[in-house]
Amino acid sequence: MADDVVLLDFWPSPFGMRVRVALAEKGIKYERKEEDLKNKSSLLLRMNPVHKKIPVLIHNGKPICESLIIVQYIEDVWNHTNPLLPSDPYQRAQARFWADYVDTQIVNTLDKISKGKGEEREVAKKGLIEALKLLEEEVGDKSYFGGENLGFVDIALVSFYPWIKSFASFVTLNIDAECPKLIAWAKRCLQKESVAKSLPGEQVINEFTTKIFGIE
Repeated sequence: MADDVVLLDFWPSPFGMRVRVALAEKGIKYERKEEDLKNKSSLLLRMNPVHKKIPVLIHNGKPICESLIIVQYIEDVWNHTNPLLPSDPYQRAQARFWADYVDTQIVNTLDKISKGKGEEREVAKKGLIEALKLLEEEVGDKSYFGGENLGFVDIALVSFYPWIKSFASFVTLNIDAECPKLIAWAKRCLQKESVAKSLPGEQVINEFTTKIFGIE
């Protein structure tokens, strides 16, 4: 029996983008259902009754929630092609560590930048650069975080790249000059069809960002 795969999503969500990239990397056919987060569907509320958030992957009627957990699930179920995690247990643990770092540092810092004012925002801006530089050290001279192939950490971070670039343009941060190796990494990722087709264009995100920063 063929797999029945449905993704409950919201187009600008970087968390949803993670799942889209992972599904594309694995070549998995799925039905995507766009959610109105101001008027959440009964399906979303039923499939994710705890957090009531997207993304939710529904595989043969069973829901999986939280983006990194979904990507790991995709790797576990469709493990016959394009591995997203290394086979070595230590390297897998390291990949999970850095993916979690993206959520605890990058995501939280972007949130502080969008909500902060004055000195608070300036501190958050410095924190973002520090976190990005640490990730830049981790990727080093490798093509991707895991080596020669797009993997778990790449998917975790690249989905936030359009937002990082957009936020930087609104709060005067020169990411290109501060983190050139990370920019080069992002451009390599965007050359992948799975990434390019899953991420919205920078201009579209900029239009969304104006609303976040309250700019008319």
